[in-house]
Amino acid sequence: MRLAPLPHEFEQAAPVLRRLSEAGYQAYFVGGAVRDALLHDHIHDVDIATSAYPAEVKALFHRTVDTGIQHGTVTVLTENGQYEVTTFRTESTYQDYRRPDHVTFVRSLREDLQRRDFTVNALAMDHTGQITDLFDGLGDLQRHVLRAVGQPEERFHEDALRMMRAVRFQSQLSFTIDPATETAIAHHHDLLKKIAVERINMEFVKMLAARDRASGLATFIATRLNEACPGLAGTADQLRTMLSDVPMPLTASASVWLRLAAALQLDQAAVGPFMRAWKTTNEERRQVKGLLPTLQKVAAGTADAWDLYNAGPDFLTVLLPVAQQLGIASAPWQARYAALPVHTVGELAVHGGTVMARFPQLQGPHIGAVLQAALRAVVAGRVANTEPALLEYMAELPEIKDGQH
Repeated sequence: MRLAPLPHEFEQAAPVLRRLSEAGYQAYFVGGAVRDALLHDHIHDVDIATSAYPAEVKALFHRTVDTGIQHGTVTVLTENGQYEVTTFRTESTYQDYRRPDHVTFVRSLREDLQRRDFTVNALAMDHTGQITDLFDGLGDLQRHVLRAVGQPEERFHEDALRMMRAVRFQSQLSFTIDPATETAIAHHHDLLKKIAVERINMEFVKMLAARDRASGLATFIATRLNEACPGLAGTADQLRTMLSDVPMPLTASASVWLRLAAALQLDQAAVGPFMRAWKTTNEERRQVKGLLPTLQKVAAGTADAWDLYNAGPDFLTVLLPVAQQLGIASAPWQARYAALPVHTVGELAVHGGTVMARFPQLQGPHIGAVLQAALRAVVAGRVANTEPALLEYMAELPEIKDGQH
C-alpha cells in the first residue's frame, strides 16, 4: 500500500529519509504518526527509524543532538524542523517491567518492529509513502482493533505501561481490544504497580480526556487495572458511574481529576492526599479542591453568584466541561458567569487607598474586611459597582459604624 499524497508533515521530514537512503541505509517513518496519517487524524511528532547506527547518522547531518544516544536516538535539526532518528534495535530482558537491561542495534527492520507494542503502531513508511506492514497492522486499522505484536504477555512483561496504553488508545481511537490482548491485560494487571505513577498518570489522563473514554474506562475496570492504581482499588462501582457521561473530550487535565473526584465522592479533605498519590501538580490540586464544592452545587442547581465568582476563569475552562459530561446544560451557567458585575477584585470601583482616605479610623485587617464585604455585595447585586454607592454602603458596616462611636 502506498499513502498518497504524502501529508505535509512527512513531506517536510522526507529529506532526512532521502539522505539516509542515498547513503545506503534503510530509513522509515514509524509509530503513531504513520497510524494517524492512515486514519486521517491529526499527526503529532514524526519519528524516523533507520538501519544507520548513531555515529553514522551524525556523520550524514551537519546539525544533530544526542537526545538518547544510549538508546540509539539522535535528533536531526533541519530548516523544516527537528526529527528524532532512532537506530533499529532489539531489547534484552526487562528486569523491572519498564526498561530493558540493554539494547542492541541491528540492521533489520523486522527485528525493530517486532518489539513494538501494537500492530497499528508497528507500521513503517518510506519517503515515497510505501507502507511496510509485517504484522497485519493495516488489517487491524481497518477492523479498528488493538492487538499486541506477537505474544501479548511478552509485550506487557517488557513494559507493563503498555496495558494502560491499550485502554488509552481504545478511548482515543474508538477501537476495540483484541480478546487475547485484553485477556493478557486482565491476567497481568498487577504488573502495573511496577510502573512509576507519573507514567501511569499521563496515560490515565489521556484515557479519561478522550471523547470515547467510556470504552477505555470499561476495559480499565473489566481488566482490574484500577486495582493497581493509587486510590482506585475497590472503586469499580464508583468508576462505572462515569460510563454514562455525555461523550465529549476534556482539554484541561484538572477537569479529568475533578470528574474523577466527583465520581469517587471525595470531599475537599480527601482530594489532596488522593491527588498527591497520583503525583499531580500543585495547580491541579488547587483547582480540584477549590472547584469540587461548586460542581456539587451546580449539579444540584444551587450555585450562587459568589460561588461562580470564587471559581474564577476555572469555572468556564475546568468546571463547565465536567458539568456538560454530567448532562448539565452549560449555556445558562455561562450566561450567569458572564453577567457577574465583577470577575476580579481589581474591577471593584474602590480600593484600599480609597477606603483609607474616606475612613481613616480603619486599621489593618479591618480595611480588608470592609473591601471583602463590599465585593460580596457587588457580586450579589446588592450594591452598584460605583464609588459613591460603595462608600455609602461601607459607611453602614459595623467595622466603620462602631469605630465612629
